[in-house]
Amino acid sequence: MNPDRPNLPGELTIRVYYEDTDTGGVVYYANYLKFFERGRTEWLRALGMDQHTLATQEQMIFVVKHADIAYRQPARLDDCILVRTSVTGLGASTIRFGQQALRGDTLLATADIQICTVHAQSFKPIRLSPSIRNQLERALH
Repeated sequence: MNPDRPNLPGELTIRVYYEDTDTGGVVYYANYLKFFERGRTEWLRALGMDQHTLATQEQMIFVVKHADIAYRQPARLDDCILVRTSVTGLGASTIRFGQQALRGDTLLATADIQICTVHAQSFKPIRLSPSIRNQLERALH
């Protein structure tokens, strides 16, 4: 994998730094949540959805409702990890993402992450706006 290759929509390359590893020299399991968060954020940004703008203009923020992660192989210091992100389902106020972390052809971890859209001030669930739903539906197909 070439870490200098430009990221495609739905793909993000992350270098493993010392701070990402545990005392055994492998990526600490909880850091995959951070890697997957970055992948979703950049995927949304590639679709033109800046989360800061959504929070300030539409009063909508995304919060994780459920995360299911399966760990398969360890990643180590200086590895380049490719995080792949795709939308796998939409509800009235939820988005389900399927994600993978890979080192070359080796699958390191998979995640099924469900995001809920909530009002930026009250934190009560709100429906996806039609414009956002349309963008996500196009990405789904």
